[in-house]
Amino acid sequence: MARSGGAWPRRLCKGKMLAVAVLAGLSVLSLLTYGYLSWDSLGFGPGEAEAARTGLSEEPGASAPGSQPHIVFILADDQGFRDVGYHGSEIRTPTLDKLAAEGVKLENYYVQPMCTPSRSQFITGKYQIHTGLQHSIIRPTQPNCLPLDNVTLPQKLKEVGYSTHMVGKWHLGFYRKECMPTQRGFDTFFGSLLGSGDYYTHFKCDSPGICGYDLYENDSAAWDHDNGIYSTQMYTQKVQQILASHNPRKPIFLYIAYQAVHSPLQAPGKYFEHYRSINNINRRRYAAMLACLDEAINNVTLALKKYGYYDNSIIIYSSDNGGQPMAGGSNWPLRGSKGTYWEGGIRAVGFVHSPLLKNKGSVCKELVHITDWFPTLITLAEGQIDEDIQLDGYDIWETISEGRRSPRVDILHNIDPIYTKAKNGSWAAGYGIWNTAIQSAIRVNHWKLLTGNPGYSDWVPPQAFSNAGPNRWHNERVSWSAGKTVWLFNITADPYERVDLSARYPDIVKELLRRLSQFNKTAVPVRYPPKDPRSNPKLNGGVWGPWFKEDEKKKKSDKNKGVNKQKNKNKKKANRKKGQSLHCHSRLAGG
Repeated sequence: MARSGGAWPRRLCKGKMLAVAVLAGLSVLSLLTYGYLSWDSLGFGPGEAEAARTGLSEEPGASAPGSQPHIVFILADDQGFRDVGYHGSEIRTPTLDKLAAEGVKLENYYVQPMCTPSRSQFITGKYQIHTGLQHSIIRPTQPNCLPLDNVTLPQKLKEVGYSTHMVGKWHLGFYRKECMPTQRGFDTFFGSLLGSGDYYTHFKCDSPGICGYDLYENDSAAWDHDNGIYSTQMYTQKVQQILASHNPRKPIFLYIAYQAVHSPLQAPGKYFEHYRSINNINRRRYAAMLACLDEAINNVTLALKKYGYYDNSIIIYSSDNGGQPMAGGSNWPLRGSKGTYWEGGIRAVGFVHSPLLKNKGSVCKELVHITDWFPTLITLAEGQIDEDIQLDGYDIWETISEGRRSPRVDILHNIDPIYTKAKNGSWAAGYGIWNTAIQSAIRVNHWKLLTGNPGYSDWVPPQAFSNAGPNRWHNERVSWSAGKTVWLFNITADPYERVDLSARYPDIVKELLRRLSQFNKTAVPVRYPPKDPRSNPKLNGGVWGPWFKEDEKKKKSDKNKGVNKQKNKNKKKANRKKGQSLHCHSRLAGG
């Protein structure tokens, strides 16, 4: 069931440059008003600063845009569906609201319910069942990473001349050097390898006594940057430095994966200013974190304008999964939360902002999935998608830019064969087509089917964030029906999943179960190895980082094989092929 994508769009036409002097003045003024950076950090000398204030200086690096657009993909972490101003949140997000209003809002946009799966699907264009990452996330102590035989988005963009940079959270595994971002297509990497950590100290404990430092610059611990700077601000400064030093005549791909607003709930004091009235302390901290993130994205946008990228840029904004109400997030009125296959876990905030869009200021209600960015961006970059790459994503640029119908009609949300089995699930409940004990979810046109245990399924209303406390959180708590392991919803008519139609439409249930079965035939084995004691940062200078080393016995064995290979040319060729085969096998088996 893997696909190679839909029809490719026509080439993008060149964007028109804005008046550079005006932009320089406005961008600098805005940075001083709203930002947290000094003139010096922006690269201005004293004379240049004065000229910029008066709008008389010429924009550094200004140049005519090329045909290949600059691509900026911003991924927020754990932002709830409601947690943006234009979805009715009490949290102010003026930057996100403005960028979305001037671009295209994606209001039928889906991701995965957790960090690693969404990131893997974005960077490969493949469903989890086709990379082996269909169960949970990659844990810090696991010898696991995005399989090395998967071609990544930055690798494909580099093929057509892009400079590729990643800033922020990786969370796709690091147990061996080949798994690191710089080995997967990024020219530079600055950020964290794990799924979470302290925003100021950049330390993370996976369990008692298993703690380490997690801030990297390329392939080394970034101790020089350990200055207690809040990560959202630090990452933004890094992005500005990259933009300042790159030639805007050459295409750039920036993947900015902010840590915010994932727990721990931390934010600089000044961002609490407007949220003192929020009684729930977790919600108040979360609001401050999101306010800081919104300002950071404003500063990134201003830097794109200042350094001459904006007119030929495509800015994509996305959350990686739904919000976690226990950690301040809100998905209301959607059902469920992060980690679940209810809409609250997988329906995301998303938009595209670009001068290159044809239908600016519009709303896209067509089906869009995070795997779609892979073929879409490669095509926009004038790259080629190899015929042997079996993608699950589609090129949806014409859908977004021109309002055309989406080539996508279905989404496999996931099939997880090792998640806690639903006790009452059975083949009989699945009409002999599917074992409903297995956690799975699929969307086909308007229909969505869930089986097994989809996860926490309550609706958490806005009033949950009050002094009433946790006992008021479950006014609409769902009482599970005995034996219930199949649900069917018409998501278009019932986006809040309040009316289960599985009993009313058994034929639709059967058809979707067949689709699940067909998808499952293409699945690769799950990669979820046990933890490796060698991963302890204490054994690696106090830093989380690659720890996997081949056995000394294996090295000696390989050395002996190498000596034997010299005996004659025929044996040498045969043994080389055998050695390559064994090497590939070990890489697939171990990461």
